[in-house]
This record gives sequence, C-alpha cells and structure tokens, in this order.
Amino acid sequence: MASDLLPVEEARARILAALSPTAAETVALPDGAGRVLARPVVARLTQPPADVSAMDGYAVRAADAAEGAVLAVIGSAPAGRPFAGRVGQGEAVRIFTGGFVPDGADAILLQEDAVAEGDAVRVREAVTPGRWIRRRGLDFAEGSEVLPAGRKLTARDIGLAAASNNPWLAVHRRPRIGILATGDEIALPGDPIPPGGIVSSNAHALAALVKAAGGDAVVLPIAPDDTAAIAGVAATAHAFDLLVTTGGASVGEHDLIQSALGGEGFELGFWKIAMRPGKPLIWGRLGRTPVLGLPGNPVSAMVCGVVFLMPAIARLSGLPGDPPPTRRVLTAVPLPENDRRADHLRSVLSVDEAGRLVVTPARVQDSSMLATLARADALVLRAPFAPALPAGAEVEAILLAELGI
Repeated sequence: MASDLLPVEEARARILAALSPTAAETVALPDGAGRVLARPVVARLTQPPADVSAMDGYAVRAADAAEGAVLAVIGSAPAGRPFAGRVGQGEAVRIFTGGFVPDGADAILLQEDAVAEGDAVRVREAVTPGRWIRRRGLDFAEGSEVLPAGRKLTARDIGLAAASNNPWLAVHRRPRIGILATGDEIALPGDPIPPGGIVSSNAHALAALVKAAGGDAVVLPIAPDDTAAIAGVAATAHAFDLLVTTGGASVGEHDLIQSALGGEGFELGFWKIAMRPGKPLIWGRLGRTPVLGLPGNPVSAMVCGVVFLMPAIARLSGLPGDPPPTRRVLTAVPLPENDRRADHLRSVLSVDEAGRLVVTPARVQDSSMLATLARADALVLRAPFAPALPAGAEVEAILLAELGI
C-alpha cells in the first residue's frame, strides 16, 4: 500500500488516542438514560432491606408446616406494614409478596398450598426452610458498587440507580461538536441557490449523526472558499470539544482547510486515508481543539462520519470508541477483487428463505449519490486487496439501523 495513504484502523486509533472524555456533570435520574457514567453508582441502601416474601401465602415455621397440619393465623404482613410480633410454635402470619418475614418464621407456605379455615390455616403441602424467602441484601448491599464508571446507561440501569436510592448521577458532559461546511457553491436548504451551486446537505446530515452518537451539534454558518473566512472559525474553535469541517479537505485550488487554518496555528496530524469513499480526510489540532476535516462529497462525509466521527464522539463521551459493530451477512451478487483502498459499499438488506441476512450492493457507488445512501441498510466492508467473492459468500457489514442513523 502506498505510504501516503493511512490504513483506516490506524487512522481511527490515532484519532481516539488524541481524545479524552469530557468533564463530569450532575444530572437528575430521569436525564441519565443514554449518558455515560463519570463515577460509579454506589448503593445507598440494602435491597431488600430485610428478609421478604417472594409470594402471597403464610409465614410459618417449617418444622410446624407438615402436610395436614393446622396453624393458628395470628396476624398479617402486607408489603409496607410489617407484623410486629413473633411467629411461635403452631402459628402463621398471612403475608403478601414483598412483605417482611416476621421473626420466628423461616418459610412461606404458598396460598395455593393452604386452605383457610376461619382463624386458622390447614397445610396442603409441606414446606422446607427458606422456601419462597428473598434474603436481605439478595439484590445489593449498602455501599456496594451497582453501576461502574464508563457505563452507557440503559433504562434498566436507571431503574437500578433509582432502586439503590440515587436521585442524581455523575455523567460525562455531552460533547459539543462544531460543524463547518465550506464552499462557494453551497446554499442552505430553502435559500437561493447560486449559479452552478448546490444545496448544502452535509452539515445537516452530520448534525443528525452527532445527535445519534450522543453529542450536541452546533452548525456554523457556511464559509465561502476564502482563506480569511475559514480562518475566522479559529476564533470559535475553543468552544467545541471537536471541530468538524466538510469540504476543502483535498489539494485543489479551492480546497483551503489546511492552508486557511495553518495560519491560525493548526497542527496537521495526518491526511489521506486508504478508504473509499473518503480518501481526503484531515486530522489535526487547532490550539486545544481537535479538528476532523471530512470530504465534501455527501456520501464520503457520511461514511467517514460512521467510521471516524461516531467513535470519536463515543470516546469524548467516556466510552472506548470502538469501531462500528459489524455483522456477518451473505452477498447476493459476486464481488470483484478490491484495490488498495478499504471499500464501504452502500447496500440493501434482505432476508432469504432460510432466514439469513443478505446484502445487495448498489450497482453505482458514486460518492455524490445521497439517494443511494438513504436507501441503503448497510455498508459492506471490503478490505484492501480483498479477493473476488462469489454470490452467497460471507462478508462483514455495518448495519446502519444499529447505529441509529
């Protein structure tokens, strides 16, 4: 492989190595879903706080509850109203799920295994010690770590944090991602389109991708192909955890990102990736702010967003920044031998008669075709110099719906 093209994996590793998680902030429990814990969640109580009944029935002494035995019912213990006395020989207490097991009892006689007879209960099926009792601390104990730092919180985690009596959570702040589209030819949707111009789609698509990845996007005004205009963005860079540019990343006469920001102290980390689409990608730093320069072609920008930007946002959010997950699927058509650049084929997903996932790459893979990308369900990955494959062969694919985009 040519030395001037950086492999995808190495480029992503270098990006992630240069990023650190954002600082912690405190949020209310309902706002924690989808956020990443900056500090562990520690239980503030023991759950359950005492031995409790797992079923409706009667709290008894197992030694007294032989089949056919008749026990005197001396009280009740519904959830939230413990029985204050003690279960003695030949006695039982009516109990309900979640009720505290009274002193003296060591088993629960299920109500379906018992027959109520006035102020007594007759045992239809004998019980054993400990049966149907949830012991104190079965779920967790006060002071124990119930959720570790670095965990992305699910709805289940929110429930656990609530049960452990934590009304507030320390999470990493959502990364602020500045998005700058450049080019004389682009206009905002709905605005007048200049002669020879096009409507800007990259900034809006990338902002949606940033949101799906857990970041907060700030779409900056479009910068024309003017060094001074692009350099003016440097004054705002400190406000962002990551500045993303789109367009102007190549070496044409109007590709000005490197030269415009260079005069403002931009330090280039690397440029040009061995991938398709998306070869002209820039990575560097403007002062303390990392800069990711994406290509201007819409599909190239979005594919690079999946491959590099989403892991970067994950890293800033407090996660490791793993590569996009892939699935093993079958190709519906033969695939030719690949060249030196890792390919990402926009493909439609289907299910064959055997229930297996099958992908059909679009016939035309031009990096300007947003309609093809919008219809795609997957990106089929083809490694550099991958051999030709017949129809029905297994391939790796990124399923876009699993990324929320």
